[in-house]
Amino acid sequence: MTDINARAGRNIPSAVMVGLSLLGLIIASLSWNRIFFAILVSVAMIPAVWELSRAFALKSILIDPYTAAIASVSIVMSSWFWGLSGLAIATGVAIPVLLVIRLRSGVNSFVQDVTATLFSLLYLPVPAGFAILLAVPEDGRARAMVFVAAVALSDTGGLIAGVLFGKHRIAPTISPKKSIEGVVGSLILAVGGAGSLYMIWLDRPFWEGAVLATVTVIAATSGDLIESALKRDLGVKDMGALLPGHGGILDRLDSVLLASPFAYLLITHFVGL
Repeated sequence: MTDINARAGRNIPSAVMVGLSLLGLIIASLSWNRIFFAILVSVAMIPAVWELSRAFALKSILIDPYTAAIASVSIVMSSWFWGLSGLAIATGVAIPVLLVIRLRSGVNSFVQDVTATLFSLLYLPVPAGFAILLAVPEDGRARAMVFVAAVALSDTGGLIAGVLFGKHRIAPTISPKKSIEGVVGSLILAVGGAGSLYMIWLDRPFWEGAVLATVTVIAATSGDLIESALKRDLGVKDMGALLPGHGGILDRLDSVLLASPFAYLLITHFVGL
């Protein structure tokens, strides 16, 4: 087990337990009432913003976590209540408001700080809003569940194949544990599993689900690499320690966030609004 933990770069039993708990929480929120899914994602934005602001602070880049968290929650919930227009308008309003608030601290490092602040919006609540948009239609529970399943299966397949067979690294200077074999494992499990669930839950052709799963794997893997590059540049191993075996909330959300706009685009194109 120690050798497996070392190869995976994490505590596998803890990671599995936490992962299953989070998955169960998401399933419960979607099954009970979809608005609770929106609330769950909104709540997750708060520690994610806090983790990002704390990491930036190590490089003397300042984000006000309170105002950024309020803006993030507003953007996500606006996506639920007012759809794509709500996402766009809330983001458009949040940007100038956060810039004006930053003026209170003067002009020193102004460009640096506002750039990081705007990055936090584009990196966290805006893509999270697309995950919420998946759940808005009448069949939103199935749409969101297919997406969640695709990401979960991608992570699971990548972890198993990477630990057992991983030899050829994709980007060793960015993420030493990420391997080509892991990506292949992600594709096999996500395409097979999510493609089948897509066909069953949405009553659509398997090939559409396979395309969705493939794009999700590519986007999720890219999300992992982007966050790894961000952490290396900021000099941190994990964004936080809230989730044993995973790190922080942001360490768990990285793949989901980047994949959600692509999932929304594909499912909307295939199934319709």
